[in-house]
Parts: sequence; C-alpha cells; structure tokens
Amino acid sequence: MWTDARVAEWKATGERPVIAVWTAAQLAAFLDFVRDDTLYALWWLIALRGLRRGEAAGLRWADVDLHEGQLSVVRQRTTAGYDVHEGPPKSAASRRLVALDKHTVQVLRQQRQRQQDRRARRVDANKVCHDSGYVFTSPDGLPLHPGYLPQRLRLLVDRAGLPPIRLHDLRHGAASLAHSAGADIKTVQDQLGHANIRVTADIYTTVLPPAAHKAAEITASYLIEAGKPGAEIKRQIDRTRDTDDGTAQRRPSHTRNRTSPGQEPESHRSTHPN
Repeated sequence: MWTDARVAEWKATGERPVIAVWTAAQLAAFLDFVRDDTLYALWWLIALRGLRRGEAAGLRWADVDLHEGQLSVVRQRTTAGYDVHEGPPKSAASRRLVALDKHTVQVLRQQRQRQQDRRARRVDANKVCHDSGYVFTSPDGLPLHPGYLPQRLRLLVDRAGLPPIRLHDLRHGAASLAHSAGADIKTVQDQLGHANIRVTADIYTTVLPPAAHKAAEITASYLIEAGKPGAEIKRQIDRTRDTDDGTAQRRPSHTRNRTSPGQEPESHRSTHPN
C-alpha cells in the first residue's frame, strides 16, 4: 500500500514495492485527474471492477448491457511480441458476468456518446472512421493495441504526480477496494474471474488502511472492555436480569398476583386491633 511513509521513501530513494496499490484517496485523485482523458472509462473499469488489460481492450458494446447494469467478459486481446491475438478469456472462470453500479453505467454511457461524437467529427472531415463495435478504440475506430495501455497509464500517473503503479496494480487495487468496502471474498473472486478462491484471498486482498484501522479499533475496544474490573460479574448480572425479566413477562398475571399459602389477601385483613 502506498502509505505516506512509503511515498516519502520512494521520493527520497526512487525505490518502490514490487506490487504497489494506491489508497482509496490516491485512486480518487487519479480518476479526477484523468476525467477528460479519452480512456477515462477504461481506467475506471479496471480500477473499480477489476478487468484485466486484455479484457478491457477486447470489450465490445454487444457485451455491455447498460439497462441491466452488467457486462460479459467473453474475449480478450493479448500480445505476442507486437502482434495482437484475440480469443477467449484466460480461463473458464474468467468468462464471467460483471455487475455494474449506477455510476459506472453513467461513465460507460458518456464513453459511448464521446465515441459517437468523435466518429461524427471524423466523418464530417472526410477522415477514415471504422465502426468496429469495441468500447475502447483509437481515433480511427479500430480496437486498441493492449501494449499501449500500460504506456499511457505511466504517462498519466507521472503527470498526476502520484506514486507509480502498474496497470495490473489497478486490478489488484479493485479487489482490495471491494473487500474493504464490505464485499466478501467469494464475491471478489467472481468479480475478478479467479478459478481458485485462495488466489483471491492470498494475493488480491491487501486490506486498505481505513478497514484495517477499524478492525484494530474494534479488537482493542473489545479487549479493554473485557478487562475492566467487574466486567464479567456485570455481564453475569445482566444475563440474570434479562432471564428474570423474560420469566416475569411470560408468567400469567393471575399467577403473579396469587398469595402464598396461609397469607390473607390485603383487602380481607381485619383493621381492628387484636
């Protein structure tokens, strides 16, 4: 995690962790910085929904359902040298349905409108413009070369003045972000398309500082409360009181008012002196 201490060390020495994940605040700052970038929707999808580079590059509008709020990962674009190969996802588990929140749906709607506007301008200018059907394209409408994406990300991160991360670190951060926001490991596994849940748990869930601090506070408070003088006795008394109250509430009213054997009811007692 790019904590303040690690950022300071990186600035002083130039050294960085092998895997470096932004904090939620750093990610929000980056997304705000690239809001006008033509690939803003791509950065958003990878950072929040955890798509792989090839999955984002191979995403087509036919695989996106903005009405239902979901997209299907059914292909990817990979490289061998500079050559691009398009085929099925990495594994059977990688072929998946990814849920989209309302904000992500809006981001994709804006991407589609921006793409249509750019195509119209090129047609008006008598420039070549392909209607390839891909969500993310070059200016001429053809799908992006996957190798372009990490290069573009490095440039944007440098301009934003943020600590460096790799494109795959954005996907790593998506898992940590979802887990820290309350998503269980199984949900995160399905979101990322992992075949083995251990991969998700062991590699992709670096707990973000706010969640870790909350867990630490809860644990410490529990221990401190348990160690207070008389805490255990107080709990026993509370449990006994709760049990007694419950018994009293369940006891019929006529049994609660019944006098004990040999005891004369108050209303029938003689008031004259003996």
